[in-house]
Amino acid sequence: MKTILITGGAGFIGSHVVRRFVRNYPQYKIVNLDKLTYAGNLSNLKDIENAPNYEFIRADIVAAEMIKKIFQKYRFDGVIHLAAESHVDRSIANPTEFIYTNIVGTVNLLNAAREIWEQTDGKRFYHISTDEVYGSLGDSGLFVETTPYDPKSPYSASKASSDHLVRAYHHTYKLPMVISNCSNNYGPYQFPEKLIPLSINNIKNNKLIPVYGKGENIRDWLFVEDHAEAIDRIFHSGITGETYNIGGNNEWKNIDLLRLMCTIMDKKLRRTAGTSEHLITFVKDRAGHDLRYAIDSSKLQKDLKWKPGAMFEQGIEKTIDWYLANPEWMKNVTSGEYQKYYDSQYNKR
Repeated sequence: MKTILITGGAGFIGSHVVRRFVRNYPQYKIVNLDKLTYAGNLSNLKDIENAPNYEFIRADIVAAEMIKKIFQKYRFDGVIHLAAESHVDRSIANPTEFIYTNIVGTVNLLNAAREIWEQTDGKRFYHISTDEVYGSLGDSGLFVETTPYDPKSPYSASKASSDHLVRAYHHTYKLPMVISNCSNNYGPYQFPEKLIPLSINNIKNNKLIPVYGKGENIRDWLFVEDHAEAIDRIFHSGITGETYNIGGNNEWKNIDLLRLMCTIMDKKLRRTAGTSEHLITFVKDRAGHDLRYAIDSSKLQKDLKWKPGAMFEQGIEKTIDWYLANPEWMKNVTSGEYQKYYDSQYNKR
């Protein structure tokens, strides 16, 4: 019986990881620790909230003493660390919050694990990070695990710092860790400040779809359930001290992605072809906007026999279907704080 801590488990990626571990490993006790910020939502986990091997704790990883007490109580065998502030636009507006959560919060978890894990056999600290730490690519090439770090935003800089700290604790204190850096995720339960759910919601409601610059920025898109499977494999079979890149092999220009979504949604909403594309509105480009991200995940595929399962067209249609079938979820998360932010940032013409 192992006890596994998953931080940020009420968020988008975290909820998929929690659900997978609760269902696939009934012999584990899964403890979900989440602060429940605007992006954390326990309704993401309604289907497993009463599972006998699941427990939720509301806590902030920035609160060092509380984190230490939680570690002392549960004596975790493993940590899967997903809790983070993750939206680049918000990091530009308020970088300090990202420094506290992504850097100080990670250090608090590392310190607690180091103190409690007097014997490290069978223990693992798994830190989930982003491909944005590598900076921006040109028209060709892929990020590999040895690509030098070159973060461009306060968000990516805070994640790069936390990556370095996790590696430093491994080398200095022999803390058993693994790290993964993933490309852009999409799928059910993603908070609608991100491009895909924001666009789905706007298309459905005939609102403008904002796209930065000329829409030529390129991202590699990874279906969230494929990411959760990769996290499972790395946690159980990854080599201690190693880093694994997780990518979807799905590069799309933002403008091409939006046009595809408009086409799919026109069919699903029974609109005349081309109707929704008129909602696309170009806005001033984001400060320091990276041109292109693309991941080489061949190490993960070769060493741990993982590969992305969802073809993008299938994954995006599945995602659109989920949002259209869950209007109450969307209504609940787009009220309050986020709605004010959305109105001030994106609903201007």
